[in-house]
Amino acid sequence: MKLDKQFWDDRYKQNETGWDLSGISPPLKAYIDQLKNKDIDILIPGCGNAYEAEYLNELGFNSVTLLDISPSLVNQLKIKLQDKKGIDIIESDFFEHQNSYDLILEQTFFCALEPKLRSQYVAKMHQLLKPKGKLAGLLFQVEFERQGPPFGGDTNSYKELFSPYFEIKTMSTAYNSILPRANNEAFIILQKK
Repeated sequence: MKLDKQFWDDRYKQNETGWDLSGISPPLKAYIDQLKNKDIDILIPGCGNAYEAEYLNELGFNSVTLLDISPSLVNQLKIKLQDKKGIDIIESDFFEHQNSYDLILEQTFFCALEPKLRSQYVAKMHQLLKPKGKLAGLLFQVEFERQGPPFGGDTNSYKELFSPYFEIKTMSTAYNSILPRANNEAFIILQKK
């Protein structure tokens, strides 16, 4: 199985999106709720149905970039979010994206990538963030029984992976995950070194 553009586009076309929560995850909502500066540049890579972007928009954040590799999904989002100001929707491979952001939100993107790409993910996140920029969100802290995606992991390996590029502000079990994911998600706040 090749986790490429065609794979993800087919998943959206066939509505095979078991990871979709039909809304913003409670840990990300709680994090967003405490953000004060509405003018920060935010990226949501592998954005899926972009519930986080809709929530950010409702709160008045005016510079949110959504990035996804699936053309079908991107077209759906352009229709769904056409009246929302301050949301830019881009069809692109994350590893080819060029820009700079104050904050990148992680929600089921890391776990969708093959583990062999994780060091590239970390380096790319570092590159995309402005000085002192933050990567915040959720990582699965569980090993899944079946072959991914999603791909799991553990906080010890994540600390080792991210530490060369980021100061780990927070990396602990999310206290407010949805019930099916309880104790299986690590909430992270990582600041670019």
